[in-house]
Amino acid sequence: MNSAIANKTKNRGGRPEKPIKRNQQLAVMCTTIERKVIESKARTANVSISEFLRTLAMEGQVGRKIKVLPKEVLLFTATLNHLAANINQIAKKRNQNNPLSASDWEDLRALIASIKTLVTDIKKFLE
Repeated sequence: MNSAIANKTKNRGGRPEKPIKRNQQLAVMCTTIERKVIESKARTANVSISEFLRTLAMEGQVGRKIKVLPKEVLLFTATLNHLAANINQIAKKRNQNNPLSASDWEDLRALIASIKTLVTDIKKFLE
């Protein structure tokens, strides 16, 4: 009797069972063009074709799943946008054949240092 109880409580490993199994298959006949459209819409919604069709049938519409980027990636993007705007201002001045002043050169050196720091931070984040 003890071995029967031990067998029931012993964790055999593997993937845990889902409370509701999807074990029913439903075939849908469509043309090649309709299939491509369904696949494209599922890809756009960032879901599988099965999930797309299930959700569409049950709810009448499919909401798009949005991938959330980590906070650090968003901060890197914001820093790059800021640096790009500053470099663009210096380039515009230079393209108008205006010489760069000492403060412009200092700003440029500071931008280069900021870019190097950002590259280092990105490398650390990816490690």
